[in-house]
Amino acid sequence: MPNTQSSSIVNKMVRAAKLDIDLYEEVEADRTATRQAFVVVLISSIAAGLGLGLQALIFSDSDFGTMDIIWALIGGILSAIVMWLVFAWLTYFVGTRLFAGPETSADWGELLHTLGFSTAPGVLRIVPLLNFFVFFWMIVTAVVAVRQALDFTTGRAIGTILVAILPTLIIQFLVMTLLGF
Repeated sequence: MPNTQSSSIVNKMVRAAKLDIDLYEEVEADRTATRQAFVVVLISSIAAGLGLGLQALIFSDSDFGTMDIIWALIGGILSAIVMWLVFAWLTYFVGTRLFAGPETSADWGELLHTLGFSTAPGVLRIVPLLNFFVFFWMIVTAVVAVRQALDFTTGRAIGTILVAILPTLIIQFLVMTLLGF
């Protein structure tokens, strides 16, 4: 008998990757979706870490060993989680303060849910040659996530992401530097 929670999260990840607006509305409203959103971020970051390890093994001239792959995986997971938390908070702050319209209503948890699920296409980062494509796909899913969570137009969602991404990347860089990556 299949695990219904696993199949449920896989189904939700597929729907998120397919830009299913109803899915983003569902997870936005579901107060219990934080754990599932965390699992999606975790799965996506593990796939990215494994993909980077494969890329290093295939394309690198250096001696990239098992411990290097493990440390890269750990750093990638920690970085992805920190980036998700920070980006969700900054997106919430920017969206509800700078770009808010009369219909804007959200809390940080709603952004955690929707932005967590927006990382679903990241599972394809396990294939190094798809990274560029997946990067843009994840930007589109993030725009949909922010648009739905903040009840925005697409333009406001893009503006919110553009303003929130720079401080997020700076914080991610600092975290990675502190961790020695």
